[in-house]
Amino acid sequence: MPGARIERLITSGTFSLDGGTWDVDNNVWIVGDDTEAIVIDAAHDADAIVEALAGRRLTAIVCTHAHNDHIDAAPELAERTGAPVLLHPDDLPLWKQTHPDRAPDAELADGQGLAVAGVELTVLHTPGHAPGAVCLHAPALGALFSGDTLFAGGPGATGRSYSHFPTIVESIRDRLLALPGDTVVHTGHGDTTTVGAEAPHLQEWIDRGF
Repeated sequence: MPGARIERLITSGTFSLDGGTWDVDNNVWIVGDDTEAIVIDAAHDADAIVEALAGRRLTAIVCTHAHNDHIDAAPELAERTGAPVLLHPDDLPLWKQTHPDRAPDAELADGQGLAVAGVELTVLHTPGHAPGAVCLHAPALGALFSGDTLFAGGPGATGRSYSHFPTIVESIRDRLLALPGDTVVHTGHGDTTTVGAEAPHLQEWIDRGF
């Protein structure tokens, strides 16, 4: 039986915050084998996610942060699969903007391990894009799931409520640049990159003192 693998599903919808709404495409990451899986960021389309799971047992729905475009399908996916929704508690105020009547099922904590299909993903609390933003590091897969903390080309956006640019740069410097340079960064939107490819750009911001 094949071991754990990483699959990407792209879903489309809208992102809304601070009175504005934008069309977005989101990466939904599925990590698992032929039997079980976890979903990272249940964005927009529960039907598409259920179809991509293809009957596998879903053990967790992990939210890298609580902007609506990353969590809007999470409650429906949980209802249909029985999987718990996991969120860092610092993002509860954002979660409640989208789902005021349905709380997450459990909290994510820095250093927590999530096991699926024989591999472990470690939760890294990386605030800045949002207070409770997290990344998930899977050393056995050479992978980091960065949500909107790190993209190909630099840090995630920090120009809206609940975000802070010096904090996201500190999170990336202290938590992500310490990872092996060949670690593949699976982002919340757009293309993958590597820690090594992003390090020089991030070092420029660090050298400028943010």
